[in-house]
Amino acid sequence: MNGMPQPTEQHRKLHRLAGTWAGEEKMSPSPWGPGGSATGRYSGRVDIDGFFVIQDYVQEKDGKPSYRGHGIFGWDARRSTYIWYWIDSMGEVPPSPSRGQWNGDTLQFEHEPMGDRRGRYTYQFLDDNTYRFRIENSQDGGKSWQTFLEATYHRL
Repeated sequence: MNGMPQPTEQHRKLHRLAGTWAGEEKMSPSPWGPGGSATGRYSGRVDIDGFFVIQDYVQEKDGKPSYRGHGIFGWDARRSTYIWYWIDSMGEVPPSPSRGQWNGDTLQFEHEPMGDRRGRYTYQFLDDNTYRFRIENSQDGGKSWQTFLEATYHRL
């Protein structure tokens, strides 16, 4: 043993997100657009010696890329929480990662508040090859939530 840390059970649990995924998305109207349908494609890979899952995302509307994102999933042992860093083609720098926990086959993250605004992101695995994803937003500090995006992704 060379004394280097090794991935734990918590790290390996995130490996479920690895692979190539695609699905139909339904978006609600928002300040960023009128809503409607799109196709989302994720490519996730286990990297950095098994400690992280790195995610690339492209959303397409009318056969053309309309939004892109890049995520990094990991485990924060000091705070006993999963983390998800996300950057995208909106160009904003996140002030901190979203933090979450597994509950059975569901991994749910919440973004630390930015004033009264909050975001919640839910990955619900139906089996090894299918998951539902939902983004919800709150403008009142988490008292009420509005669905922004719903999708079901399938492993390709």
